[in-house]
Amino acid sequence: MRSSPLKIGIVAGESSGDLLGSSLMAGIKRQVNEVEFHGVGGDTMLREGLHALADIDQLSVNGLVDPLLRLGSLYALFRRLSKQLRTMDVVVGVDFNVFNLILERSVRTRGVPTAHYVSPSVYAWRRGRIKKIGKAADVIMTLFPFETQVYNERNIRAEFVGHPTADRFDPKETKQQLINQKRKELGMDESQCVLCLMPGSRSSELKFHFDLFLQAARLFQEDSSLSSLKLLVPSGHRTTMRAWEELQPCYMDLDLDVVERPATDVLAASDIALVKSGTSTLEAMLVKTPMVVVYRLGAITSRIVRSMMYIDHVALPNILANERIVPEFLQDDATPMSLASALRVQLQADDTELQATFRTLHTQLKQNAAERAAATVLSLVQSPAG
Repeated sequence: MRSSPLKIGIVAGESSGDLLGSSLMAGIKRQVNEVEFHGVGGDTMLREGLHALADIDQLSVNGLVDPLLRLGSLYALFRRLSKQLRTMDVVVGVDFNVFNLILERSVRTRGVPTAHYVSPSVYAWRRGRIKKIGKAADVIMTLFPFETQVYNERNIRAEFVGHPTADRFDPKETKQQLINQKRKELGMDESQCVLCLMPGSRSSELKFHFDLFLQAARLFQEDSSLSSLKLLVPSGHRTTMRAWEELQPCYMDLDLDVVERPATDVLAASDIALVKSGTSTLEAMLVKTPMVVVYRLGAITSRIVRSMMYIDHVALPNILANERIVPEFLQDDATPMSLASALRVQLQADDTELQATFRTLHTQLKQNAAERAAATVLSLVQSPAG
């Protein structure tokens, strides 16, 4: 029997990791009588009882230049956290892959069991990272079922725990039910056609996608037999608001609102979505919203990424289904005309089969992720329930 509280180190470096980390902490508390959490996280992890060893803002870095400019302070923080977390019974790195994997490897060499929550996209590109990941973590907890294979083939323990976002929704709920519910909450007209635009939130993503999406929306509005079209952009990011303020004078003919609500709320209220490839495509699938997926990078970056990719699709619904169930447009194929045309096809199509596929994929991901992830972490500690 354990005579003192279980001590768990947990580090998240951004808002998405903060949400994952808090759900994991809640899951562990439901399975352990006495437990302490020490590490780095945001407001939701702090509310769940995290004893902060540093402010999450100290880890908030973007792009390639920012980490280089802050290398000295990041290294000092790494050394301090590494020393403090060596006293833990187990350490969990939540996403934030580069920093957390180095940190995990450091404490693991001191005999502390480690888990990494959210696998890097090794199924898609840069599989050379797998060996380093295996040296950093005793177990990798994956959000998607297909991710475990590349680890298990190399005798690295990986556990599929499911996706927490999938747990928030009922796969049996229909698209019309979601539209009725969310439009009522948002005070919207139920008869209006609503197109959700998700061009990304980082400056580089907005540069490549926002104006393109607006051009496509204009063509979609002009060429469709729609009496009215409402455009919604879900975002609480100031970067998105600034980008829209700069572009708005050129698009006064569009009825567009930037909505400070969770993306899933806005997607659920929408008839169709134009989405930058990424987690947003999964969110759209979970709330049954037909979508057109886009991804653009700089020409040089795109060539480098393509040369290292192992998969044929970029949209998560397509990757999960292992076939193209939603249209996706990359680089030069993503033109205003091609996107507007694809939106029209998606809106007018009989989506019975698509909705059935969305439900099947949703069910696969709905695994009570918090409880499964908690059990996986606790499996690294002897007598965790003491």
